[in-house]
Amino acid sequence: MLEENRGRLLIACPDRQGIVAAVAQFLYEQGANITASDQYSTDAAGGTLFMRIEFHLDGLEAREQSLCNAFSALATEFHMSWQYAPARQRKRMAIFVSKELHCLQELLWEWQSGQLNTDIALVISNHDDARNLVESLGLPFHHVPVNAENKAEAEAIQLALLRDAQIDIAVLARYMQILSPSFLAHYPNRIMNIHHSFLPAFIGRNPYGRAYNRGVKLIGATAHYVTEDLDEGPIIEQDVTRVDHRYDAHALRIAGRQVERAVLARAVKWHLEDKVIVHENKTIVFA
Repeated sequence: MLEENRGRLLIACPDRQGIVAAVAQFLYEQGANITASDQYSTDAAGGTLFMRIEFHLDGLEAREQSLCNAFSALATEFHMSWQYAPARQRKRMAIFVSKELHCLQELLWEWQSGQLNTDIALVISNHDDARNLVESLGLPFHHVPVNAENKAEAEAIQLALLRDAQIDIAVLARYMQILSPSFLAHYPNRIMNIHHSFLPAFIGRNPYGRAYNRGVKLIGATAHYVTEDLDEGPIIEQDVTRVDHRYDAHALRIAGRQVERAVLARAVKWHLEDKVIVHENKTIVFA
């Protein structure tokens, strides 16, 4: 199926009879063919319905405006919050990184292999460690040092870089700086973070050392959208791996990195494919 003729609808609305049928009938009348459809209701009696529909329509690009205008009437009838996304438009992504490069490397590999349908517009770091890796792939690298004294100035520079590059999503690939509320306000539900899943048990420095001292048996990672509440934004993906007494702090860190990079790559991929709906502080992921 040609990308230029493929569209996606994400819908959230109060559940009631006939919604799925009405959306399907609308697309049928437009001449579209539904190629994928997922829906979930929190409660059939008075809950919220979430839908993701992917469809094919010949000449879609020329018809998108009229299609959306017509669908808005249906959306009003059913009190829908909805989003239309054409598959042909690759989202533009920025990656933020500090000194640990494993998540950045995973995203770059997935991008090179065609598994991430995105344009990586730039990489921003508060350290220079990733420069050679990034520039070897022909990608722009920007070193923006950040400290307590220059944080506001540094964020202004970063925001200008994102704005100039027309960024759709920013991914914090082990970027070890806290973004200010004013920064986050520019990209609600479009900044993604990855962290180990020891939180809240082992907050702060050296979590793997403290996990080793406690003899943990499971370690994991969480990918989530970033909000003002530190590490408490809507969760997109999580995973764990089992460890035992043979793992010292170094081995725990290696195992943790493997989980982190896999979890982040999956979460990014789902966002790029418009498979995530944010509802309050949760996500519905049609993976």
